[in-house]
Amino acid sequence: MKTNANSSENIKKGIFWATMASAMWGISGTVLQFISQSQNVPASWFLSARTSVTGVVLLIVSAIMYGKKIFNVFNSVRNILWLLAYAIFGLGANLLTFYMSVQTGNSAASTILQYLSPLFIVLGSLVFLHQRPLRSDLIAFVVAMIGVFLAITRGDISQLSIPMVSLLWGIGSGITAAGYVVLPRNLVKEGNSPIVVLGWAMFLAGIIFNCYRPVWVQTPPINLGLIASMSTVILLGTIIPFALVLYSTHFAPSDVISIVDATQPVMTFVLSIIFLGLKISVAEIIGSILVILAIYLLNRGRQKADSQRG
Repeated sequence: MKTNANSSENIKKGIFWATMASAMWGISGTVLQFISQSQNVPASWFLSARTSVTGVVLLIVSAIMYGKKIFNVFNSVRNILWLLAYAIFGLGANLLTFYMSVQTGNSAASTILQYLSPLFIVLGSLVFLHQRPLRSDLIAFVVAMIGVFLAITRGDISQLSIPMVSLLWGIGSGITAAGYVVLPRNLVKEGNSPIVVLGWAMFLAGIIFNCYRPVWVQTPPINLGLIASMSTVILLGTIIPFALVLYSTHFAPSDVISIVDATQPVMTFVLSIIFLGLKISVAEIIGSILVILAIYLLNRGRQKADSQRG
C-alpha cells in the first residue's frame, strides 16, 4: 500500500532530515566561534572567503541540476533589484552581524538572538504594512522578551552574560535574518529554485565583500585547523543543510519543518558547553527554552490563522 505525501512514515522522514539540517547549522555556529576567537580570523576576510567559495559551489550544483535556467533570475530589472537587495541587506548583512556577534560574545547567545527573526518579521509587517498582529503574536512576543531577558542577563538586570556590543550585533542578526527570509520570496514565487537564488546571492555577496577585503590580501595564517573549520562552516553551515531542508519538504509539510528548526539553538548550546567550555546558568537555560517556545507559538498561531482563512 502506497503512502501519501503527508503519511506518518513520510512525515517522520521529513522530520529526520530537517533535524539533521538544523543540527548541522548548530554545529556550524559552534565552529564559527572557534574560527572567530581561537583562530582570530578577521570578519572581513572570513566573509569574503565564505561567500565566494559557497557561491561558486552552489552555482555549480545549480547548473548541474537546472542548466541554463539558473540565469532566469536575471530576466527582469525587478528581479535583479530583488536579488541585489537579498544579497546585500539579507544574506550579506546577516552573515556579517552574526559573525560579529559570535566573535564578540558566544555562538549560543548569538544563535538565540538570531532565532528571534520571525518576531522581527511580524514587527516589520506591523510598521511597514500596517498588518495587525494576531493574539498569538503578542503572546509570543512577551514570552520571547522574557526569555531573552533571562538568557542575556542570567536573571540579574545589573549584568549581561555577553558584552553589550555582542548583544547589539545579535539583535542586528535577528533583524537581518528576517530580511534573509522575506527578501527572496518574490524571486522564488517567480519560479526560481531556492538553491539558485541562494547561489547567486552568495556569489554577489562574495563580490561585494571582496571589493572591501580581497581574500588574497593580508590572508591570515593558513593551517589545518583553519582549513577544517572553514570547510565545516561552508559545507555544514550552508550547502548540505540547505539541500537537506529542500529534500525534507518532499516528505513533510513546511509547518512541521519550521518547528524542527528549534534543534539549531539547542545543538549550539550543547556543543558550546561540551567543546568550548561555555558555562551556562539555570536562568539562561530557562530563557533559551522560552525563546524557542515563543517562536513555536508564533509559527503555530500563524499557521492556524492561514488555515482558517483558507
